[in-house]
Amino acid sequence: MTYSDPEYVKRQYRDASNLNARIALHERFSTNSYGLPRWIFDQFELPRQSRILEIGCGPGLLWTENLDRLPGGWSITLTDASPGMVAEAEARLGSDRRFEFRLADAREVPFEEGTFDAVVANHMLHHVPDRPRALAEISRVLRARGTLYAATNGKNTYGEMGWMQRVLDPSRPADGYFRDLLEFSLEDGAEQLSPWFPEVTLRRYEDALVVTEVGPLVEYLLSGPAADSAVRGSNADEFGLRVSDLIERLQQELASRGAIRITKDEGIFVARR
Repeated sequence: MTYSDPEYVKRQYRDASNLNARIALHERFSTNSYGLPRWIFDQFELPRQSRILEIGCGPGLLWTENLDRLPGGWSITLTDASPGMVAEAEARLGSDRRFEFRLADAREVPFEEGTFDAVVANHMLHHVPDRPRALAEISRVLRARGTLYAATNGKNTYGEMGWMQRVLDPSRPADGYFRDLLEFSLEDGAEQLSPWFPEVTLRRYEDALVVTEVGPLVEYLLSGPAADSAVRGSNADEFGLRVSDLIERLQQELASRGAIRITKDEGIFVARR
């Protein structure tokens, strides 16, 4: 399994429940008080009259966190391959006339060539099974000198969670959370973008997690690959024992250290046609 496995992505993002559990941990325990959605918005260098496409918009968090900053002249189209995600984004933002909503696959972007000034891909390209096809589509719908803003993680992100994930899923390696599963990362994203975008710049966001409660961390872990039925298996009691073991070990670590520090390595590629 990788994070671009279509069946995994379909189950993982049928709605926003798993994503919201992960967002909650970041909101409570991130060391950088200037949140990532605000920082991502800071990277946009766009005229006050612009057409913007977000692919893989999820529940629309990037925009709900920045509504107070949106120019009146922006026209923003939010797309996702998940009907549940599109519905949640529309429920949050549908009353704002600057937004339109569309069910769409990143590999078949349903817009004409040169439609948009910018495309946003916020922590989603690693979920696309055919990235060359998706990047060709993104390039096609961008205007000349248009910009792709593609946020992602580094491979060392959440490395301390590797052993935690292994407790829940003994088939997983213990030496990293993403390891070889992250196929579009800060380390290799520029190389993947360069065939379609001659100018690619990486900007990093400084942050970490300092977790002082076990419950939200467990909910985070249960929302990821461990949420998959293939991991939980048919024996609910056995999986419950693994969860109890994880809780006990995390409580011991928290008692001995006072907090559990977790690495975050995040950033955004600014790629121009």
